[in-house]
Amino acid sequence: MSTAVPPTSRDVARLAGVSQATVSYVLTGKGSISPATRERVLRAAESIGYRPNLAARSMRTRRSGRLAVITGVAAVGNQMRMLTGASRAATEAGYAIETSSVDGSVADRTERVLEIAAGGQYEGVLTFVPVLPEALSDGGDSPPVLAATAFDEQMRSSGELAEADLMEVLLQALVTAGHRRFLHVAGSQEFASARARRDTYVACLERLGAESHEPLESLGVVGGEWSAESARQAILALPDDAPPVAVLAANDMLAIGVLRAAAERGWTVPSDLVVTGWDNATFGAYTMPSLTTVDVDFQAAGHHAMRQLVATLRGEEPPPREATLQRIVWRESTGAANPPG
Repeated sequence: MSTAVPPTSRDVARLAGVSQATVSYVLTGKGSISPATRERVLRAAESIGYRPNLAARSMRTRRSGRLAVITGVAAVGNQMRMLTGASRAATEAGYAIETSSVDGSVADRTERVLEIAAGGQYEGVLTFVPVLPEALSDGGDSPPVLAATAFDEQMRSSGELAEADLMEVLLQALVTAGHRRFLHVAGSQEFASARARRDTYVACLERLGAESHEPLESLGVVGGEWSAESARQAILALPDDAPPVAVLAANDMLAIGVLRAAAERGWTVPSDLVVTGWDNATFGAYTMPSLTTVDVDFQAAGHHAMRQLVATLRGEEPPPREATLQRIVWRESTGAANPPG
């Protein structure tokens, strides 16, 4: 005797001529759905006997003890650091996590995230990929979905993790140490982090009474790629009388290119050039000289995001942030600008 396969939300979507995300919105009360579409979806669900809420309510009653974390495809680097922090927070709160990777447009990703949330396997969902705002409202029997606003649609750093306030702190420390001529080696302006670092650098120069290196019409900004070679070429193109100059690179890979070019020209660091990077790459502690940089704590960001999800599940107030997400790591490449201790 064969057993009939129960209908799914995909069957409802096919019958109603809508997406699965629309079905999720209608059945959970989320999103802005027209009355006509809502009625069509409900009629389709009723006609095939689709009853998602009973199964979802049963799963929620049993409390699975599992949380889902959604990453982009090929989750490496910063996403993995956030995942490490989120996993630690989940373990501390007594939950296990499972990860899923999604790709496509924001709408595609939102649909997949809603499917995972509505599947009844997880008590909550933390997504690193951007989703449509209506996916974040908690309603019906679906578990809450929380988005960690750490990445843009291309999974590049955004939000707090792309802020560049510490560029001003670096500049101020270098001015206080006696430096007056500056150069910024910029990263790709397609990245919010690169734009923020460049804009903060430019805005701070005049306010601090410092000079950008020639050519003045470029405001002392060169580069525009995330490659050590582009930084190397920018420094090799400087005039012979450029030193002394303070070079602030948009990340540590660019700073490596600066150090290489300085060595090729016979310029010493930090006597002729002082150099700073960003991101606190592991190799920065082992260059000669070691590299002053900005540490961006993606693990702390992931830990905080997971704690927020857990607080939502437990009906608690959102937790305060435990630590700052960015800090300067002072090393040899800035010489006397390093504060004592």
